[in-house]
Parts: sequence; C-alpha cells; structure tokens
Amino acid sequence: MTPSIFDTLSISIIYIGLCLMMLIAFEIGYQINRRYIGLKDKIEPATLSPMIGGLIGVLGFLLAFTFSIATEQFSQRKQYVLEEANEIGTAYLRTDLIDSLHKNEVKQLLREYVDTRLKAVSSTNINNELIKSVELHRLLWREVSAAALAKPDENSSLMIQTINNIIDLHEKRVTAGLRNRIPISIWITLLAISFMTMITIGIKAGFTKPRGLIAVIPMILAFAALTTLIVDLNRPQKGLFKVGQQSMISVQKNMLKDIK
Repeated sequence: MTPSIFDTLSISIIYIGLCLMMLIAFEIGYQINRRYIGLKDKIEPATLSPMIGGLIGVLGFLLAFTFSIATEQFSQRKQYVLEEANEIGTAYLRTDLIDSLHKNEVKQLLREYVDTRLKAVSSTNINNELIKSVELHRLLWREVSAAALAKPDENSSLMIQTINNIIDLHEKRVTAGLRNRIPISIWITLLAISFMTMITIGIKAGFTKPRGLIAVIPMILAFAALTTLIVDLNRPQKGLFKVGQQSMISVQKNMLKDIK
C-alpha cells in the first residue's frame, strides 16, 4: 500500500502548513486589490460580501461532509477490530474440539496470527505484516481442512467456518483501513475552495488600509484545526486518534495464559 502525503507528515506539520496556505491566500487577495490599478473602480466592497458568504457556506458544507466520512470510517475500523478479536478468540476455544493431531499446530498458528495483527498496527512496513497474515491464513486453512477430512463432524465444520470468518474480517480491516479512504478529489476540492475563499476575503480586506488579520486569524486557525482533525481520523496507523487494540490484546493475553 502506497502511503499518501498526509500519512507521511506529522499532524503538527499538516496544521502549520494549512495555516500558512490560508494566510498566503489571504495575502494574495489583499495584494491583488492593493496593486491592481482600477480594481477598486470595478468592484464594490458590498458585492463581495454575498460571494464570501456563499464560499464560506460551501466550504462549511464540504467540511461537514468530509468529517462525516472520516468519523464513519473510523468507527468502522473500531468495529472490525472487535469482531476480528472475537472470531480469533472463538477459533482458539474451538481448537480444543478438533483432533489432537492438529490442535496444537492450529493454536500456535493463531497465537502467531494475533502477534502479526498487533504488529501490523504500528509497523513502518505494513505490507510485510499483511503478507505474513495471508501466509498464516493458508497454513490455518490447511490444518483445519486436514482435521475436517480426518474427522468430518460438526466441530470441524464450526472450526472451518470460524477460520473463514477470520479471513473475511482480515480483508474487511485492510479495505476499511487502507483502501476506503477519503478520495483525493475531495481533498483537492476542499483545499481549492478554502484557497478561493481566503483570496476573496483578502480582496475585500484590500479596500481598507489595515489587513484586519485580527478577524481573519481565528477563522484560519479553526479551519486548519478541523481539517487536521479530519486528516487524523482518516489515517489508520498514526496520529492523535488511533483505533484501540485492547480487544486484540486481551485475546493475546488469554492465549498466553493457556500456554502456562
């Protein structure tokens, strides 16, 4: 999975960058008004107010829309972690119901699988952990299939179903965390509208000698903070808001108790 630019930068750099972008856009608008001779004769300050209000309204709508996408995806990732942890725990318990020839191997593979899933959350190279997870899927399926063929009964069928659910949930987590992200087209639109909004505000500020930054800076800081929050919610591995792995850690601890 190729990380986006938002995944590689720290939250503080993103926040500062957004603030600077907005200030630059405001200054561009201000300088356009101050330097372009004849602009003041062609534009009335009062005509800019509805335009600015409309742009701010569109910007607010797009921010709300993007924020709802990010929060929904974040909640979905949390739910999948819980579901996967429950399925792994169930599979580990059901392992005692299959024949002893395969039981110990399946338990060992499940322990390795939990370790791999937890490493994937903080790994700098998540692709390696995902490849290892897929390999463990193959080994688990081979063992439970052999157990089912050796002793075809209800217990082995339940075990196969549980392993199949684990494989499905792995794909759901990968899709929710790494593929279902906010589209780049939305980010471009969001940044473009914010840039145009600040240019328009800067043009209006150019009709007066002082820039009026005391009124503009709070708006810039608020916009940058909300956009940074959306970026953070949209990042699966790093940032201030991370999906808790406590349910998976609990499964890991229970497995270690079983060894002792």
